[in-house]
Amino acid sequence: MADAAKKEDPWEAAARAARAGGVSVVMPVFNLAASVEKNVLDTARLFEEHGVPAELVPVDDGSTDGTGAALERLAERRPAGGAVAIRPVVCAKNGGKGAALRAGFDASSGEYILLLDGDLDISPAMTPGFFAEMERSGADVVVGSKRHPGSKVQYPWHRRVASAAYFALVRLFIGLPLTDTQTGMKLFRRKTLGDALGRMLVKTYAFDLELLAIAFSRGAKISEAPVSICFGSKFGALGVNTVKTMAMDTLAVFYRLKILKYYDKAEVPPKMDSEPLVSVVIACPGDSAMLRECLAGVARQTYAKVETIVLPDGPLELPGVRVVPTGKVRPAEKRNAGMREAKGSIIAFIDDDAWPDANWIAYAVKYFGDESVGAVGGPGVTPPGDGFLARAGGRVYDCPLVSGGYRYRYKAGGVRRDVDDYPSCNLFVRSSLLRLVGGYRTDFWPGEDTLLCKDVIDAGKRIVYDPWVIVHHHRRALFGPHLRQLGRYAFHRGYFCRKYPSNSLHLPYFVPTAFVAYLAAWLPAAAAAVEPGTALWYSRAAFLAPLPLYGAAVLAATFSLNPAMWLLTAAGVIASHVVYGVRFAAGLVARKAPCEFIGKDHPAA
Repeated sequence: MADAAKKEDPWEAAARAARAGGVSVVMPVFNLAASVEKNVLDTARLFEEHGVPAELVPVDDGSTDGTGAALERLAERRPAGGAVAIRPVVCAKNGGKGAALRAGFDASSGEYILLLDGDLDISPAMTPGFFAEMERSGADVVVGSKRHPGSKVQYPWHRRVASAAYFALVRLFIGLPLTDTQTGMKLFRRKTLGDALGRMLVKTYAFDLELLAIAFSRGAKISEAPVSICFGSKFGALGVNTVKTMAMDTLAVFYRLKILKYYDKAEVPPKMDSEPLVSVVIACPGDSAMLRECLAGVARQTYAKVETIVLPDGPLELPGVRVVPTGKVRPAEKRNAGMREAKGSIIAFIDDDAWPDANWIAYAVKYFGDESVGAVGGPGVTPPGDGFLARAGGRVYDCPLVSGGYRYRYKAGGVRRDVDDYPSCNLFVRSSLLRLVGGYRTDFWPGEDTLLCKDVIDAGKRIVYDPWVIVHHHRRALFGPHLRQLGRYAFHRGYFCRKYPSNSLHLPYFVPTAFVAYLAAWLPAAAAAVEPGTALWYSRAAFLAPLPLYGAAVLAATFSLNPAMWLLTAAGVIASHVVYGVRFAAGLVARKAPCEFIGKDHPAA
């Protein structure tokens, strides 16, 4: 018996897994048009030669060199019904390794999922060792390790140094029982991978680490297998920004894992029986370059069941889009008209000066499998292509001294959470709930979305924020347009704190007004004649001291290598505090909130 076991085909463990529940090989690729067809075919032949039925799921992560077209050609040429099926996934936009693997997982069906980098720097010929190790140890995850005694590694020295340094960081902060986390070949049981992916937050460099940290913290048994790596002549230098991002993402994983205990609490919504139709509603005054950009983003969605409704003031020709002219009315009235026209069970509101990430709908819709969820929102980040003054306005909103605990509205990343208020530039709502509460209030502008969220909460439903539900929202330029917009928000927030306090009466909203009151008292105190060395002199010094400290904090929080951007953003932060504080106080004491129509409330196109 021992001799028979020794002579067993090393691929037999993989074949048993294929018979037991199926094997899927998910291969993320990016800009590999010259080699992707050969790499996928070589992998398919390897499984065929050893009699292991499988499905190969190459995922093109938004390549710009024709990789997606090459994969589609390969799938068309490949005869159907073979032992190894090729089912490519082509993402419209580059979303990072995490997004690509998630797309591949969603498209796969096997109970055993092998993750394999599509460039084949790691040889798929080492696959038998992964299945044999999973079978031998009963592991839920088998990770390829460059440091395994059986590994054969041809790796540049600088990569070895970087890998060793990163491994030391991981062992110190995360404590995984592994010798390697970053090698791009891993075998998962489907349930384990799905549970971990459902809790993921990182999309780029620390994706592998977070994936394994979640699986381990959730009780998965993890083992290692040898790999064969031939890095070839590729130098693959690590840039400063890459190293910085990896370090920050790794520390973020540590914080969520060890301090927040976030991964144990993060919800994984139940899977829906079928994909619902989503109605994207876009209120706008008329045609513009930004509207076209928004529509292009909606057209690139990875989610298929979508209808788009555009609500301009007057007639407009937009191919493939339902246009409903509304006349010159406020955004709330336009959105209510869109709600009445919508056929979808979920309505996605987005401003015409924003454009969505390719997975925007796909990442939001999954939460509606939970009946307690009434709405979903995500960050509205500043597009990198915005002008200098608009990017400065974006940096002001993104500054922790301005947005504080609400910074998640303007910056991708962070953690999922329940919120009680979210803006309509990026908001998904159940259509049945919208109709139940009567849609948006039309007697306030702005602030109508705050009252809608209040109605959602009052109806006993939750509003979920997910950092992957991203739109890119053009900013108003500093100073005039930015401060006018901010002032309107502040006035209505102050008014709502008194009139509708349930989701507006929060202490952070009062801080800028307290700061303005302090500023009003600072100059008289500084000018007062006080005898040095007296108790009054020391009291005055203590009163005056916070302002210089505030200035230093603003400079630190807005630092930029571009001096003009640094100083402009710092001035914008101070001006925002003053304007918000004054206008919030005005709203707090106002007898009513004006709802005037402003004809053009858009950034310059």
